[in-house]
Amino acid sequence: MPSQLFGTIVKTAAELKNIPVQIKQRTIRPVKAQERELKKLLRKAQFTDFGRHYHFTDILLSKNVMEAFRNTVPVFDYNKMHDEWWYRALNGEHNVAWPGKIKYFALSSGTSEASSKYIPITRELNSKITKASIRQLVSAVRYDFPKDFYNRGVLMIGGSTDLSYSREGGYYAGDLSGISAGKIPRWFEFFYKPGQRISKIKDWSEKLDEMVKAAPTWDIGVIVGVPAWVQILLERIIKEYKLKTIHDIWPNLMVYVHSGVAFAPYEKSFERIFGKKVTYIESYLASEGYIAYQVDLNKRVMQLLVDNGIYFEFVPFNEENFDENGNIVEHPKTLTLKEVEPNTEYALLLSTCAGTWRYLIGDTIKILPPDGPLFGERPKGVNIAITGRTKQFLSITGEHLSQDNMTQAVEMTAEELGVDITEFTVAGIKHDTMYAHHWYLGCDEPLDPQVAIKKIDEHLCKLNDDYAVERTEAIKELFVDVLPTEIFYKFMEEKIGKWGGATKFPRVLKGKRLEMWEEYLGNGKRKTENGKL
Repeated sequence: MPSQLFGTIVKTAAELKNIPVQIKQRTIRPVKAQERELKKLLRKAQFTDFGRHYHFTDILLSKNVMEAFRNTVPVFDYNKMHDEWWYRALNGEHNVAWPGKIKYFALSSGTSEASSKYIPITRELNSKITKASIRQLVSAVRYDFPKDFYNRGVLMIGGSTDLSYSREGGYYAGDLSGISAGKIPRWFEFFYKPGQRISKIKDWSEKLDEMVKAAPTWDIGVIVGVPAWVQILLERIIKEYKLKTIHDIWPNLMVYVHSGVAFAPYEKSFERIFGKKVTYIESYLASEGYIAYQVDLNKRVMQLLVDNGIYFEFVPFNEENFDENGNIVEHPKTLTLKEVEPNTEYALLLSTCAGTWRYLIGDTIKILPPDGPLFGERPKGVNIAITGRTKQFLSITGEHLSQDNMTQAVEMTAEELGVDITEFTVAGIKHDTMYAHHWYLGCDEPLDPQVAIKKIDEHLCKLNDDYAVERTEAIKELFVDVLPTEIFYKFMEEKIGKWGGATKFPRVLKGKRLEMWEEYLGNGKRKTENGKL
């Protein structure tokens, strides 16, 4: 079927609401939907080793399944889940935490740890990810794009689809984007760019070169990817073909779907790259599943996918539940969707159709005030915003700086000074007999470090009362280095061995990563301007 015809069918069918029921975004009661999802998961996994160990059959017979599940199954972080259960699946065992054999594992280092995590990916989970992706595509009809928009290419900038194979465990491992791209529906191949050949390239530099070469042959309508790497690619294309904007080569580009990090620091850079208006849409896809996506153009918030193979629980992100290093305590307070409150920061726990149970994903979110009754008969959905990572907060003296605080302060500073600060990281350090914060700002424009750090400090004092107190008592000084943005990416490439695709630079540096960063900067790899406050 020609892509032009298929695109027209998608648009027309969506407008007529003649969409297969399995991909419709239904109006549902979130709490009831979550209860159904949990019961489905428990029934499916009740005869696995995990299900027998934690008495899933008995939980299903309980009057309150959600409460029984919470009281019976402990909370897991990656290390606990791996050491007690997933290592067996990696060794090739069947029916460990999900029925059958796990044939795929997504490699994920997160942004807090150096070693790779192996996250199980099942056929059921991949199907749920595909369904959510199609839901998001179909929901685009509400944005009133022209019919020919649905004939354009979708450029997905992610990891390699060339997966490694373990003979011992009998599984394939690689980036989630690579696993998913390798299993895209046949009909979507009409639209999918950069195509299977380029997608298989593991080396990001080589892949970047190939995408730049192929760019003139594509008619791109949608770009999907992490902002930093999308920006690098688009700037390379503009430079290579001596263009003013990316629309000189892709005049039909109308949508950019971003995920994983706050987009605000990159927005000004993208405005210079684009020659026409582009619609920004946020999505929340993790290795553990498709969690949320934006459903309203006018509001940069996402709607939680409460009926798509994931059962959510929420841990208040505070000192009672997390230690000073961001590790969850043994018996944290956990809440169901019915128990959460708007504008409170929570760490997410997921139970999924891939044998992930009460699993700390490492992200923190806020439940946003609803447009209508959150748990009423006709809710408009559960809106959320990503605020950071459990291990990417800074509290060496009790300042309790969240990633959200830091990102806001940097964004406000950049706005006031009229510059782009697209990357940053900060470390808490011992200084004399007290402590200090050392900031590293990625900026490719003239930026006075003294002015920048003064502005960041002022904004943080307004955003966070604990920080304001500690600045007068324990955190006597702030240091800042202004670095070319490419230093951040070069570090990820040369020292971490992970760059491009979905890789993100950590906003807080601690432990081994901080040592590696300081060593890297000390080896003459940078041109820097220093400041102190």
